[in-house]
This record gives sequence, C-alpha cells and structure tokens, in this order.
Amino acid sequence: MSTEPAPKEHPPADIAADHDHAQCVATAVARMEACCAHKGLRLTALRRNVTRLLAASHTPLGAYEIVEQLAAAGESSPPMSVYRALDFLVAEGLAHRIESRNAFLACAHPHDADEVVVFLICERCGLTREVAAHAVGRDLAWAARAAGFTPRQRVLEVAGLCAHCRAAETTAKPVEPPASGA
Repeated sequence: MSTEPAPKEHPPADIAADHDHAQCVATAVARMEACCAHKGLRLTALRRNVTRLLAASHTPLGAYEIVEQLAAAGESSPPMSVYRALDFLVAEGLAHRIESRNAFLACAHPHDADEVVVFLICERCGLTREVAAHAVGRDLAWAARAAGFTPRQRVLEVAGLCAHCRAAETTAKPVEPPASGA
C-alpha cells in the first residue's frame, strides 16, 4: 500500500506556474508533526495522508473526494476514518472546514485564538485563499463585545472570482443576440 496519496491532478488556475506544491505539502506535514510531538498526540498514516492531500490542493476537498484519492493511491480508508482524521486536523488548527462547501482545506498558518480567519473562495474554479484580516478581526471583536456576544467560531467566507477567472470572464467575447425580425 502506498503511503503517499496523489494530489488532485489540476492545480488551481491562478496559482503561479512556479508555485511549489511540494513545499505546501512539506510545510503542512512538518506543522502537523510538530503539533503532534508537542502535544503528545498520535500521528497516524491516515492523518499524515489526509494532511498531504489537503495541502496539495488549493481548493477545499470533501471527505468523499479524499476517500477516492486515497483509494486511487492504494489506501482504502472508510469515510468515517477520514472524517475522524479531518476532525482531528480541524481541532488541532491544522485544517479548516469550509462550511459553504462542506469541505476542508489545510491551514496556511497558525492562528491566535481570537484571530478571524477569512477565506476568499472563487465561485468558478474553487480556488480558496486564506488571508490575514486583522482589521476585520478587531472590528468584529468590538462589535461582538458591544452586543454582549461571545463568538464560538471566527471564520468568514467571501465568495467571488479569483484573478484568473475574472480575467477569463473579461476576455470572453459576448455572444451577439440574433437580429430582430429575422
């Protein structure tokens, strides 16, 4: 059985051609290994492989997509095991659940407990970017305090078009309507 599942075959359209997916994977796996070592948590092959798949994809992956990619790599894992691995990664801050997609994405960097995480999600190609939003976080914390509200989750999802899809949309030629009266 292979221990390294293959990533999705297509990189997101607006990831630079010189982008090093291997570095994304290596960084995410190293972060997971350090987290597990520091907290004395069990590092399983499945957790490692799910981390690799999430880090290699810059689009959120659903649990069943992960199951399929693992199977394609020769690792048969039942969906419940994949869900447990995803729950672990989310609980440890190593992955995020993208609610609007019911899918998961590797966490790009560690967060403070009060930090707001913002995802920019392309509605066309699915590319998802995690971006810093310190001012948004500060304003949201102020508004929550003013309302006597304690946020449980500090994740914002913003849907739109990535640069590549926006450029493709503007270069696409509009279709001429048929001449009237014909």
